[in-house]
Amino acid sequence: MQIERPDVQYIAGVDEVGRGPLVGDVVTAAVILDPSKPIIGLTDSKKLSEKKRIALAEEIKEKALCYCIARASVAEIDDLNILHATMLAMTRAVEGLEIQPNHVFVDGNRLPKLSVAATAVVKGDSLVAEISAASILAKVTRDNEMLALDAEYPEFGFAGHKGYPTKAHFAALETHGVTPHHRTSFKPVQRILAEKE
Repeated sequence: MQIERPDVQYIAGVDEVGRGPLVGDVVTAAVILDPSKPIIGLTDSKKLSEKKRIALAEEIKEKALCYCIARASVAEIDDLNILHATMLAMTRAVEGLEIQPNHVFVDGNRLPKLSVAATAVVKGDSLVAEISAASILAKVTRDNEMLALDAEYPEFGFAGHKGYPTKAHFAALETHGVTPHHRTSFKPVQRILAEKE
């Protein structure tokens, strides 16, 4: 599938990581690539090995014209809901770019509030290089935050499941309760909190 690219100077790609997990911020990235410095191997971050993702993230930071990593906090997710918090984080990523893009490609089927022209692209992280780059930066950033959280709460195994709702995560919630980093608006977390009362 060929995505039609507008004939403009600066195109940004935006993607998020962390809509599904029960813990931590939702992290977004916006990237404007430099056409004169191609990066080989850009694709959906989920299709890459961890080692490859980390290497590509460094290359993107070195070669991109600019990038911005943004987020919405656990409190904002609980306050707004995950969809609205994700849109807010995407807007922050685009607004944080040093160069304002002429057009933005956003992964998914919804557009955040942006002051520039934008196109939503389903499976964009596989189809648009700028979105692929954004997905890699967001994923590496969030994974690193989960590793830091794992050091703080080793009993939860965040390094393994990255906060997603897995059997191991549910078992840890049952045993150890809810951390201050858990999203209390998410049903599995609410259920644990209700049981503990």
